[in-house]
Amino acid sequence: MHSLLARQIRKFLTPQAQESQKIEKFLHAIDRSYHNFEEQFGMLQRAMDLSSNELFEANQKLQQEAEQQKKVIARLTDATKTLQTITIKNQQGNKHGSELSGIELAVMIEEQAYQISEAEKQRELLLQDLEKSNKELNDYAHVVSHDLKSPLRSINTLINWIKEDSERLEPTVKTNLDMIDQNIEKMDNLISGILEYSVIDDKSRNLESEIDLNQVVNDIIRLLQISDHITITSDISLPIIYADPARIKQIFQNLLNNAVNAIDKRKGEIIILFEDKEDFWQFGVKDNGKGISKKYHDKIFQMFQTLDTEKKSTGIGLSIVKKIVEFYHGTIWIESQEGIGTTFYFTLKK
Repeated sequence: MHSLLARQIRKFLTPQAQESQKIEKFLHAIDRSYHNFEEQFGMLQRAMDLSSNELFEANQKLQQEAEQQKKVIARLTDATKTLQTITIKNQQGNKHGSELSGIELAVMIEEQAYQISEAEKQRELLLQDLEKSNKELNDYAHVVSHDLKSPLRSINTLINWIKEDSERLEPTVKTNLDMIDQNIEKMDNLISGILEYSVIDDKSRNLESEIDLNQVVNDIIRLLQISDHITITSDISLPIIYADPARIKQIFQNLLNNAVNAIDKRKGEIIILFEDKEDFWQFGVKDNGKGISKKYHDKIFQMFQTLDTEKKSTGIGLSIVKKIVEFYHGTIWIESQEGIGTTFYFTLKK
């Protein structure tokens, strides 16, 4: 543990408490958990960065191969349609050239078909490798998440023991312990957020069913701690869609929670918007809060980026929202004016 932090904690303890073995165990547990957290959190970030780069490169390669296959198929289609009429000059013939017979043309088409078949096999193998890598990454994220949370729970337990055993703690000591407890909760939420982010693309977890969005929103409103001066309304009935309830709930819960936290006026108003487009549904969450400067409109969707000056936010909520929206082939964007309010729009493909 950092010597200044240890000395600061000891300064507010009684002489008897300073010599307590429980205090020594407590300080040792904090030291061990900080080192363990930083090491494994770094490993998780490196694994996620590596996997993202691999997936991006593989996706680029697949797109290039797909374009090549489209060109080959188009040529094969033309050759088949004009099989009886097309004239192809023999590249090894004389200057007048010679026509290829139907059999020779068929052989050429067969060779191209074989090349397409081989390319398809390679594509399937590549997809299998990607699925295997993605599964291994998800499994690793779960293991690391468990290993990171375990020391946090131990520290939380030790803090509670100290509070229970030391009835006459000085107010400053109690405040410091509460601050440690709050940071433990924040780290726990951050780890959970990273785990949720890492499994969004896992289609095996995509348990789709019919979802009444009116019911989803009502359930979220009941769970949120909303002050009496804030109202949440919707001018139109929301649709019933077919998707994974957990993922859709995460979208609305994050956006509504952000809207509630953004309210800085005596009368807070949050409106849920909806439009039924031809190929997709368009939703919006509008608030009359403090607004967001235009220079942050892209930054807020990045991992670990937050505008929360009190540092209570993990900075991962909107990243999760963006990734879920894109999982359903949608887009998300923001319109905001500082001092007036913000609207988050997003679409979901029908």
